[in-house]
Amino acid sequence: MRYSVSAGGKRLRPILCLASAEAVGGDWRQAMPAACAIEFIHTYSLIHDDLPAMDNDTLRRGQPTLHVIAGEALAILAGDGLLTEAFALMAREPSDSHASLAARKVRVIGIVAAGAGAAGMVGGQAIDLACVTPDDAGAMPPPLDGDALRAMHARKTGALIRASASAGAVMGGGSDAQIDAIDRAAAEFGLAFQIIDDVLDIEGASADLGKTAGKDAAAGKPTYPALYGLEASRRMADECLVRAATALSAVRLADSRLLQIGRWIVERSN
Repeated sequence: MRYSVSAGGKRLRPILCLASAEAVGGDWRQAMPAACAIEFIHTYSLIHDDLPAMDNDTLRRGQPTLHVIAGEALAILAGDGLLTEAFALMAREPSDSHASLAARKVRVIGIVAAGAGAAGMVGGQAIDLACVTPDDAGAMPPPLDGDALRAMHARKTGALIRASASAGAVMGGGSDAQIDAIDRAAAEFGLAFQIIDDVLDIEGASADLGKTAGKDAAAGKPTYPALYGLEASRRMADECLVRAATALSAVRLADSRLLQIGRWIVERSN
């Protein structure tokens, strides 16, 4: 199978899903509906994240954000529609009625729901918003320490990345040991992705990133460079890749495409 995680990581999550199915020796085509559904969910999250009530951004993937083009109401509805269709797609496809495949589909729906929901991506976004929301007296909340920052991003960014990889491994028929190892590696990929995202928010240009550069710093959001500095942040991302390799090596998956994806995450420039 040929695939690329170029173009600012727009295809990262579905490709991670397909690569995980392939890594465990499964048919990546059986993971395709889950991969598409996860991209629906990711796209919905970006549409809602850009809204004035959230990050109030006007640029995404090099184009005006949806609420700028179509208005806030339609942007909200578009996100709602994508989220709903994601679960309809996973329930519908693959359409094979074999009992083992049906069991995998049900398991994957649960994994993706957990990664996208209140304990995952949505919960992380709520924490992120709380960090920059003053109380009734106008006082800002105290800044997050390192553990709290990591916990927030494990939900906001990492949970859906983990769900992508785990869903692919399940649909590929991976063993419990393989699924667990891929999940642990994907948790490291998610952390590395967020660290590098924070670094690029400082070092990158809007034209390269496809979104507004410097927005997080201007909003006073907690980031890894703000807490640790740029050099230490990049070192932390490298350490994520080492831990991911260790997890995959334990189940003989270090030579799979998964580590190639991990290296792209750490070395990317957009």
